[in-house]
Amino acid sequence: MDYGKESLAAHEALGGKIEISSKMKIETTDDLSIAYTPGVAAPCLAIAEDKEKARTLTIKKNTVAVISDGSAVLGLGNIGPEAALPVMEGKCLLFKEYADVDAFPLCLDTQDTEEIIETVRRVAPVFGGVNLEDISAPRCFEIESRLQDLGIPVFHDDQHGTAIVLLAALINSCRVTGRKLADLKVVINGSGSAGIAIAKLLRCVGQDENICEPCGEVILCDRKGAIHAGREDLNETKVATLAFSNPRGLSGTVQEVLVGADVFIGVSSGNILDQANIESMADSAIVFAMANPDPEICPHEAKAGGAAVVGTGRSDFSNQVNNVLAFPGIFRGALDVGAKAITPKMKVAAAYALANAVENPTKDKVIPSPLERDVADKVATAIKESYVE
Repeated sequence: MDYGKESLAAHEALGGKIEISSKMKIETTDDLSIAYTPGVAAPCLAIAEDKEKARTLTIKKNTVAVISDGSAVLGLGNIGPEAALPVMEGKCLLFKEYADVDAFPLCLDTQDTEEIIETVRRVAPVFGGVNLEDISAPRCFEIESRLQDLGIPVFHDDQHGTAIVLLAALINSCRVTGRKLADLKVVINGSGSAGIAIAKLLRCVGQDENICEPCGEVILCDRKGAIHAGREDLNETKVATLAFSNPRGLSGTVQEVLVGADVFIGVSSGNILDQANIESMADSAIVFAMANPDPEICPHEAKAGGAAVVGTGRSDFSNQVNNVLAFPGIFRGALDVGAKAITPKMKVAAAYALANAVENPTKDKVIPSPLERDVADKVATAIKESYVE
């Protein structure tokens, strides 16, 4: 099937994928008076006295804003807000389908950090949470960080959703291959939002190590190879990663530092590795090549090189690392408890809930299928149990 052709036809036929529906019926004058004037004055006055009542009396109770500036959309790059809208609509559709969360896309016609932060602050009273999406690095780090004081969860899914699902897959990969997270040498190719967030979560940066087992060694690579202190071309964001990555100061290309590694994680570009590179890794290596649409190495080639577990970002291969396994349940749980943030503890709890959703992990199933609808409930439960205001 030509998915692009079919998708274009579906979008044109439907005029988008989501719509607003009414919860109240207007059939009598009493209905109208309750839903609108004069009755609506009562909830308005209640909220004026206590703003927190907006969480129970309005759509804020169950509504998330999906916000993007269109600067880093999928593998398409900086395509702008209008072109980003189909992706944001799709995200909102998944929120509703998987977790019954009402989500609305807001594609902003600015890529200025200060303007984005100001805009999100201005619209925040309407929403119970904000899902930041497809905002390029390094701006995405500052934007998310500076919005943590809104009093509602602000979560950049490209960072944390990807990291949570990847950690879940890695937990079960260790169970399948008989490894421990603490013994792993991990090489991550791609030092954008996803790569850095994965590295932080695997190293338990900002985590309580009583609930988070750090991987033994994580090496981040970009297009020029391993990120190390001897490089003079690093920006501030990449320099900061050295606090939790590449402790031995390894240098060289990704292919060179991959020698002897237990795990390869790709969030970069397609077809950069071959069978010989996987053969150079440790026995029964773990490979998550998640570039889309072309992975860093095709699964059959990775397996031919000796990889025991192989995953991608694609739905036509086993072990798909898909953020839909995380963000619906995360926000469902956060909304249910009125969370003011997605805490580090909640992220780890979500990862373990995802891993434990696979009762008997195998090399071909270390992560639930995106079509398993009960996963969102399990993640939501873990989020609620782990939240401490």
